[in-house]
Amino acid sequence: MNRQEYGSDVTREQYESIRLLLENARKRTRPRKVDLYDVFCAILYVLKCGCPWRLLPHDFPMWGRVYKYFQVWSEKPSEEKPSLLEQALKKSGVRIANQGRAKGKSEFLHN
Repeated sequence: MNRQEYGSDVTREQYESIRLLLENARKRTRPRKVDLYDVFCAILYVLKCGCPWRLLPHDFPMWGRVYKYFQVWSEKPSEEKPSLLEQALKKSGVRIANQGRAKGKSEFLHN
């Protein structure tokens, strides 16, 4: 699906540096119905603008599916290890400003 580009999007090159990390988060038992690039960009959109999940623009994958990936990628394996999403944000070079403080998102906001 072709979608509008948003200021929060990462480039395809930035995404390629984290693609395998995100794809290997769960065992793949059936073909994916969404492009993980679009899912990652949708999560960045919510983190950067602070909007509710249900208000994701309609050209992103369905908000419920994006939120499910957010939950999976946000799980911390232990107290001292970063979550998969934190690793992906760091590796891709994405910086999230302290704009939104929605519950469940504040741990990913940096200065």
